[in-house]
Parts: sequence; structure tokens; C-alpha cells
Amino acid sequence: MMGPSHALSGAAVWLSGSWALQHFYDYEQSPLALAVGTAVCAGGALLPDLDLSGKVTRNRGGATVARTFGVFSLFIAEVVEKISLGVYYATKLSRDPKRNNGHRTLTHTIPFTVLVGWGTTSLCARYGKWAVIGILFFMIGLALRGLFDKWAERAGWLIVTLVSAGAAVFTAANLPGDRGYPMIGLAVGVGCFVHIIGDMITRAGVPILWPIPIKRRMWTPISLPDKIALRAGGRTEVVFVRSALTVVSVLAAIGLVAPSLLQKLDLTL
Repeated sequence: MMGPSHALSGAAVWLSGSWALQHFYDYEQSPLALAVGTAVCAGGALLPDLDLSGKVTRNRGGATVARTFGVFSLFIAEVVEKISLGVYYATKLSRDPKRNNGHRTLTHTIPFTVLVGWGTTSLCARYGKWAVIGILFFMIGLALRGLFDKWAERAGWLIVTLVSAGAAVFTAANLPGDRGYPMIGLAVGVGCFVHIIGDMITRAGVPILWPIPIKRRMWTPISLPDKIALRAGGRTEVVFVRSALTVVSVLAAIGLVAPSLLQKLDLTL
């Protein structure tokens, strides 16, 4: 799937999950916590594609996530791609093919998802608001790049960076630490997992079962059959999948906001 579709899927899953928690378990979140969770999950749904690097010196190429902060994020993507490729060759078996890049390897696995989610929560708990500001800055930037890709492309990486920094500082200053911090790590992990599922329904697939060896392969790509699998960037994804994800997000947001609005109206009347 393409970057905007991944970001939309993260937002849709977080909003619909938050609606289910509120509707069935009376777990309410403040508007700020809800917005933060949605943005972080949308950003997390782009994070695994940091393994697709571009031309750092020319600020060209790479995945959507790699171009978020200009040459800085492209450099990070270059490093992640090389690490992923190194892990691939360190663990590959006899039937795993040769590769010249690390895309859809390490960062597209369950261990990576768990590690990133746990690591995010641990950083927030250990270092407090300084860690929160850094994580929110990065994740909000990714969310902006994915959800508003046309605007971000026109505005440029510098504007995206400034907006992300301002939003991160404001949010960290107002987000409660007792419930807010663990939810950030959960949102990052859920976003990464949603990304993996999104890539699984495309023809290329992802090695979601790594490090379980299957028929002398450690990096077996798992995907839908070609007849029903999506083509990344194809009409089905761009038109139908994104439309469906947008509808789900809007309906879930209305379901979350409407009860409180109705309650306020009743109190005023």
C-alpha cells in the first residue's frame, strides 16, 4: 500500500477502536488524548517504510515517510535500510533470495512492532516529557506527511517540521502522564501492525512470521493470492480502500464526539 493509505488505515483503526472502548467498556479519552492517539497511530502506520531509503544527498526518492523531514529523515531511512539488509543476510537460510536493499524485511515483522511499541512506552516512562516531545514530533510529522500528502508536498519539509514541533510541544505540555504516556506506545505499535496487515493484502506480501523458518526460508513473504491481492497504488487502493477508510474514520469520530455534545446540549437546556 502507498503512504496515504497506510496513514488513513492507522487513523481509522485507532478511531474505531476508541469508539468500541467507549461504547462497550465506558473507556473515555479526552479530546486531546484522542487526537494524539489518532495522529500517532497514523504516523506509526508509516514507520515500517523507513526501510526504503532514497538519494540522501539529492533529497530524492525513498518512501513517503523518508521524505517527511527532508535529508534528515532520508538519512535515517538510509541507516534503517542498511540495518534491515544486514539482519536479513545474518539470518537468511538457503532458499532466501539475494537482495540489494532491506525494504519489507526487519521493519515489517511482529518482533519489530512489539519492540517499537514497548520501546516508546519505556522511553516516555523513563524520560518523561522530553521523550514525549521527541516522539510526538516525529510521529505527528509522519501523520501530516501521510494524511495530508498533497499539502505536505507543496508546503515542503521545513513547514512540516515546524508544524510538527509546535504541535509536539503543545501536546506534551497538556497531555497527562498517567494515562497519556502508555497510550503513545500502544498507538505506535498498533500503527506498525496495521501497516504490516496493509502490506499483506498486496501481491508482494511481508515476512510477518519471521523468525520462524518455513521450508528453508526465514523471510517467507505472506500475502493474499494474486487474484484478490491489491496492486499498490492501483485504482482499488486509491479510490475504494481510501474512501472506505475515510468513511470509517469520520463515522467513528462522530460516534466519539456526538454523545458528549448531546450531553452538553441537555445540560444547557
